[in-house]
Amino acid sequence: MHDMYREMILDHAKNPHHPGVLDPADVDYEDHNPLCGDRLHLTLRVDENNVVTDLAWDGDGCAISQAAASMLGDEVVGKSLDEVKQISKEDVLDLIGIPLTMNRVKCALLSLKVLHVGVYGKEHWRKVEDEGEE
Repeated sequence: MHDMYREMILDHAKNPHHPGVLDPADVDYEDHNPLCGDRLHLTLRVDENNVVTDLAWDGDGCAISQAAASMLGDEVVGKSLDEVKQISKEDVLDLIGIPLTMNRVKCALLSLKVLHVGVYGKEHWRKVEDEGEE
């Protein structure tokens, strides 16, 4: 089972979904993981009903961070911002599908961090990190 997830991770890392940057964008945020240097710039377009109509991202880093951004992008398009706000750490780790070391968990969660900070603002992510909930 883990081999299937490993293949999926490698495929998303080599052939990412939603590459690029949207201009104009309703949500535009970029951040990096200072521990390993992974970087992600995420942009979203949202319609009048607060539904994500388009998403694009650009970044560089390890296969886990790039695959997570690609997989998360697939999950986000078509969801309302309220639904996007409900995406959790566990949801992203389930997408990855294999056990990760603590360092790799940070790689996998970079895209969620950038998404949530872009949608909620920085204070939300600080609270999540402090509480260790998401």
